[in-house]
Amino acid sequence: MAIASFDNIVSDLKKKVYHPVYFLSGDEPYYIDEITQYIQDNVLSEEEKTFNLTVLYGKDSEVRNIIDSAKRFPMMSSHQVVIVKEAQELKNFEDLAHYIEQPLKSTLLVICYKYKSLDKRKKIAKTLQKNGVYLESKKLYDDKLPGWISTHLSAKKYSIQPKAAALLGEFLGSDLSKISNELNKLIITLDENERTITPEHVEKNIGISKDYNIYEFQAALGKKDVLKANRIINYFADNQKENHITRVISSLYFFFSKVLIYYWIKDKSRENVMKTLKLGNIYFVNQYVEAAGKYSPSKVIRVIEILREYEMKSKGFEGNNHPAGELLKEMTFKILH
Repeated sequence: MAIASFDNIVSDLKKKVYHPVYFLSGDEPYYIDEITQYIQDNVLSEEEKTFNLTVLYGKDSEVRNIIDSAKRFPMMSSHQVVIVKEAQELKNFEDLAHYIEQPLKSTLLVICYKYKSLDKRKKIAKTLQKNGVYLESKKLYDDKLPGWISTHLSAKKYSIQPKAAALLGEFLGSDLSKISNELNKLIITLDENERTITPEHVEKNIGISKDYNIYEFQAALGKKDVLKANRIINYFADNQKENHITRVISSLYFFFSKVLIYYWIKDKSRENVMKTLKLGNIYFVNQYVEAAGKYSPSKVIRVIEILREYEMKSKGFEGNNHPAGELLKEMTFKILH
């Protein structure tokens, strides 16, 4: 079987279409954990698990023991499940190829190879792709997080407003397990008839300000709303733990870089702009349109130079020792004037 997607693997599992080998690799552990847990919870009944579920750890196991476990026939069940966690720590991992070439069909061997990927030129990688289900679990780029959040909630019959999704993605980062846990907490807080998560829900239950955040700051700078931009940057200066200068500069760099790209987009329809700038939702297109109307291309280039300058200053270059809050205020003034 060729490289498979998370959705396809889960769809087959729900249909009870099982494969003898599942190789789950990559630097995004969420999908690996979800598939592994589904197999562990659903393939066998509670009674069958007693004799037919084996969980091993790469650091404490040998290839020979894993193969011996996988070659056992199930007891009073049609299948057995052998899960190898932390398989990236397994010595002589490539020796598993001997089993994978002719796996036992009544065994589901689940190999969790986290935070790494195999060299596809190697024999075992080719064997896994031929005889097993092969997943490459990749980290999501930041611009994909709001869309992932929306899709994840949709599967649970809930929805989320674009700004709320953006706030969560910005605040929580790209750790999908963490995001999933926070979304579950938010769902619990909703009233019985509520099905949509709003920025107010996020602010109340997760502690992210719906008014003083990077998206509102970007919007204020884009509109050249001096009063609002200064209010937000003063808040950032006083709350550096949640709004670290490096994070603020990085977000602004990507924002103004995309504003620069916008000038040269020929088809400026909202759908094409969203696609070209890789925005998570069409809701954010207006921010870039407004910024392009307020700043000339040469000014945007200058803004990017300012951001680079203050990134260096924040790291102490040229003997700078000014507080981060003061640097943010000074940087904001230069951007706006």
